[in-house]
Amino acid sequence: MKQRPHEVDVDDALDELIDAMRSLRDAGELRAFLEDLCTPAELEAMSDRWKVVPLLAEGVPYREIHERTLVSVTTIGRVARTLERGAGGYVAALRRRGRTR
Repeated sequence: MKQRPHEVDVDDALDELIDAMRSLRDAGELRAFLEDLCTPAELEAMSDRWKVVPLLAEGVPYREIHERTLVSVTTIGRVARTLERGAGGYVAALRRRGRTR
């Protein structure tokens, strides 16, 4: 993790980022923002994680998820742990998209 001066509050910076994202009006604006904010590798990593969430919620085995998505079994395991014990963001997004868990 980056070393930062003590006066920098990561929570405040994250709140500012969230506010910026919430201010965007549509998917096109959000896509453009994410493409500006993230490297292609970061976007791929986030997309890979999200790609496996619905499959995990459906109970698809890790190996089958890997075969379908080519996402590593290690990443699938990390996403599964976060889905079970994380902050609840994946679950909220699944519910909003009609894929309840």
